[in-house]
Amino acid sequence: MITNKTVPKAFQISFRELKRSGLVLLADNKLPSISTFVVGEPIRGSWWGHPRADDIFHVVCRIGDHPDVAVTKLISGKLTFVHRKFWPALLAIGIAREPWQMNGLSRKARNLLQIVDRKGEVRSDRLSASPKAKHSSWSEAIRELEERLLVYAEEFHSETGAHAKRLESWKHWAARVGLKPDQMASEEAKDELKKFAQKIAAGHSDIPKLPWMKK
Repeated sequence: MITNKTVPKAFQISFRELKRSGLVLLADNKLPSISTFVVGEPIRGSWWGHPRADDIFHVVCRIGDHPDVAVTKLISGKLTFVHRKFWPALLAIGIAREPWQMNGLSRKARNLLQIVDRKGEVRSDRLSASPKAKHSSWSEAIRELEERLLVYAEEFHSETGAHAKRLESWKHWAARVGLKPDQMASEEAKDELKKFAQKIAAGHSDIPKLPWMKK
């Protein structure tokens, strides 16, 4: 049950840890995560099935809406909350267009990337889709771009109540949040994020996988 005390306290604990470490996952049974901070112990399986799922959801929403927080699929392909102090590194990687980002990208994903670059921002529910497709024909392309950090993506509820995603070019995102590119090299940015990802995993044998570390 959500109480007036439960969510604010869980939010304070989660945000304090995010501000301290810079990187926190939404859910993970080994690495620091919001679901663990809220419940007090790691959750195995989907957090949606946990008795305190509503508490987790409300804390996640509050942290995701914080002006000092960005959310992207950074660590192990999972949603990761990134504190503002790491935004310059995130931006440098996002705009780099390195081989690990571009090689093997599907034609659909390349077309979508061009659309996002040209418009700055697009909504997944307003992209033209094949009338024969049961689901949005862009879903796989969106996933490709997210996993390669080629766009900044946020999920939201559309006017119809359905889930949709807002895709932004990194330059559009940077302008929106007031971040000025400081010419940080992508290699320096990757080293910085890797160092802190390994730091939060201290004590665990598994090294957190970052997008550019995939084979």
